[in-house]
Amino acid sequence: MLSILRVHLPSDIPIVGCELVPYVLLRRSDGSTTTDDIPESVPVDGYYLKYRWYRVQNDKKVAVCSIHSAEQATLQCLGCIKAKIPVAMSYHCSTRCFSDAWQHHRTLHDRAANAMNENGTEEEELFGRFNSTGSGAVNASLSGSAPNVGLNPGLSNGSTPLYPTSVIERSGGESWFEVGRSRTYTPIADDVGHVLRFECVVVDAETRIPIGVANTISTSRVIPAPSPIPRRLVPVRGVGLMGNYDYDGRNMTSETFTVLSYNILSDVYASSEMYSYCPSWALSWHYRRQNLLREIIGYHADILCLQEVQINHFDEFFAPELDKHGYQALYKKKLQKYAFSLLCFLSMLNSIFIFVFNGSPNTVDGCATFFRRDRFAHVKKYEVEFNKAAQSLTDAVIPTGQKKPALSRLIKDNVALIAVLEAKFSNQGADAPGKRQLLCVANTHVNVHQDLKDVKLWQVHTLLKGLEKIAVSADIPMLVCGDFNSVPGSAPHALLAMGKVDPLHPDLVVDPLGILRPASKLTHQLPLVSAYSAFARMAGAEQKRRMDPRTNEPLFTNCTRDFIGTLDYIFYTADSLTVESLLELLDEETLRKDTALPSPEWSSDHIALLAEFRCNPRARR
Repeated sequence: MLSILRVHLPSDIPIVGCELVPYVLLRRSDGSTTTDDIPESVPVDGYYLKYRWYRVQNDKKVAVCSIHSAEQATLQCLGCIKAKIPVAMSYHCSTRCFSDAWQHHRTLHDRAANAMNENGTEEEELFGRFNSTGSGAVNASLSGSAPNVGLNPGLSNGSTPLYPTSVIERSGGESWFEVGRSRTYTPIADDVGHVLRFECVVVDAETRIPIGVANTISTSRVIPAPSPIPRRLVPVRGVGLMGNYDYDGRNMTSETFTVLSYNILSDVYASSEMYSYCPSWALSWHYRRQNLLREIIGYHADILCLQEVQINHFDEFFAPELDKHGYQALYKKKLQKYAFSLLCFLSMLNSIFIFVFNGSPNTVDGCATFFRRDRFAHVKKYEVEFNKAAQSLTDAVIPTGQKKPALSRLIKDNVALIAVLEAKFSNQGADAPGKRQLLCVANTHVNVHQDLKDVKLWQVHTLLKGLEKIAVSADIPMLVCGDFNSVPGSAPHALLAMGKVDPLHPDLVVDPLGILRPASKLTHQLPLVSAYSAFARMAGAEQKRRMDPRTNEPLFTNCTRDFIGTLDYIFYTADSLTVESLLELLDEETLRKDTALPSPEWSSDHIALLAEFRCNPRARR
């Protein structure tokens, strides 16, 4: 006979849009255990499992604080209702909560007001009603059958249930509305503020009669998905270019294209030990994947360069989900083939090795490049395996007795993915009929320990020399995107941005294998420029204050409790491409005081970078 041993949920806090996947442990008639689903269509030993999800409602109306998701709201900002901001974002648990979040909250009003004015639907400036004391917030009683002034009755979730005939009255004024009949359930807006209950029971396949008592488990109250402030595209060639965009940020100019680079933080690294300041539910992959997808899709980029994408997440989630939005996918996972043979003499273990040795092959991450099929066609794919380059280097220049320690230092399983694409919009211009517009896009993650500065620089140099060969053979515009784990001013950054490294650079002091000597060889001929340096050259004060004037790079692209700095870049060949606009940078006000990444709003410890480019006429082939 089939029996249920245990039922539990990975997280007790359900979030709108985040799928709930219960863990159900079963014992089969032969004594073995399984967590497999056993549907009615495929019974086991004459039994199957029946599931039910309920929304538990009572007479008390509950709203949840938009900042502190575990707290009940006690006041609401009426300005949000006037500005048609999602109502869930208008609630706060206390006046202190509202005051602390005011700068973040005020920006919501500002953006909403600007959008209304531009759309011609609302000419009144909402800021006139608010000041720094938070006078736009009103107290709201959340108990009783009728809401008071300032409380949106929609948060009572008294709407028609998914299965209106399945209502079970319980004692104490509680009602259970059936909302699902599958093993998993994704909370919706109507569930906010309510408890969900999951039931699982074994059913006799022949008689269809439940066996024994149903196993049940309840969640805490459903909370709305945190919503970060949208990031805007900022023109870098004059305000007049703003007319090239519609208001959801999509590019409306056929001759330009947008590129996004984003380290999404692999699930295997997103642990509570590493990011103790982030709520555990916000670190769960089921939540993060939906939040990341919403963010990525919202940018409407033509090309996506993602790093730290696990192979199983690529296959099972990102590739199929982004395919629905018109993207074609390319992928290169990090290597494993040297890991076991080198284990005996590896002197310095990177975190990636720890996970490779102790985890599933599915936890290995890599680089994923996506492009919109209606904008680009795939021409060719190159894969750079730095392990192979390390093997070739040691064979060529390292004495036999030093090969093993040299390999243990050089091999870090990192890769780069290079895609040559053809623009489908290039033949539409009357100025260059019949000419092909090709584009080379490199995507990499240089995940090397900070102590191995020589290895990091060698990997970047190896990638650039490979790109030089492609440039010579094809003479096409190039983009070099990724997480280089190198701060501005470091040797890898200098090599990328300046085309060479000063022989006296302090990073060159560490070179036990002699692979960086002579320093004069550390050059390349690609005219690369960092896209975001355009902000430092001409942007207004708002973006300039988010830039480091010493390096002309953003103040940060990675922000944790232990580190704040820039590690991510989009480089482009300035002789063939021109930057038209850039995705605005985040600052402390946007992140809110004392907030590090990842957070409920932002699901990676990195921020996304996005640039719009135009191909120079001579770049056509």
